[in-house]
Amino acid sequence: MAIKQYRPMTPTLRYKTTTVYDQITTDEPHKPLLVPKHRSSGRNNRGVITVRHRGGGNKRFIRIIDFKRDKFNVPGVVETIEYDPNRSAFIALVKYIDGERRYILATVNMKVGHKVMSGDKAEIAEGNCMPLANIPLGTQVHNIELREKKGGQIARSAGAYAEVVAKENKMVQLKFPSSEVRNVRETCVATIGQISNHDHMNIKIGSAGRKRHMGIRPTVRGVAMNPVDHPMGGGEGKTSGGGHPVSPWGQKSKGLKTRDPKKPSSKYIVRRRTK
Repeated sequence: MAIKQYRPMTPTLRYKTTTVYDQITTDEPHKPLLVPKHRSSGRNNRGVITVRHRGGGNKRFIRIIDFKRDKFNVPGVVETIEYDPNRSAFIALVKYIDGERRYILATVNMKVGHKVMSGDKAEIAEGNCMPLANIPLGTQVHNIELREKKGGQIARSAGAYAEVVAKENKMVQLKFPSSEVRNVRETCVATIGQISNHDHMNIKIGSAGRKRHMGIRPTVRGVAMNPVDHPMGGGEGKTSGGGHPVSPWGQKSKGLKTRDPKKPSSKYIVRRRTK
């Protein structure tokens, strides 16, 4: 996957970059797997904005993705690789031998005609889904379940993967690129391979208009506001706040730990990403 750069005909194009969509094979999604997306623009059921800087943008349809991969031991073939506006990764339309079609997350090397299968009988190959107990050490996996039959929850974005590093006591240790190591039950399923579009993190948006097309509205700095609007606002002349950075409602916004160490999920983390 490559990144496209532009001739600097305007100040914006000097920095703007986009993905080269050479892996994508069609512009038309499979209509039976589309659902209209309701846009709330960050408002709750009372019409109050609870998530700021949302609104506008292009209309989208939700693609129904098969995160569970529960069509066990039924072979399928990749028909198309498609762009999904709701996620950073590309998706693949798979036609199974019984005629059913489903969307799955596309891997880096996935092409049209690629054969995929899920279940205990699946071989160790990219795009195949199976229990972690069946996956050998050193293999890269994605779309990893945390609870059995709930569907993949970890490593689902562009370029994401985890490495199987150890197995003991019916648990499998997964190492992530952040250096975090986490235990997952060996009965949970995962898909082999790294997710497509791994250059997504290197894209430079380049212009405010492109951000608006994505449905993201402008963000104003707190120090640029008045004291009535933000705790860091006001002051004679330009100031940098003077205190610790906080949200508009007074919660510290740099370095404040918000994770509950008593949560059940914490006991499965063998090594955290921060020392």
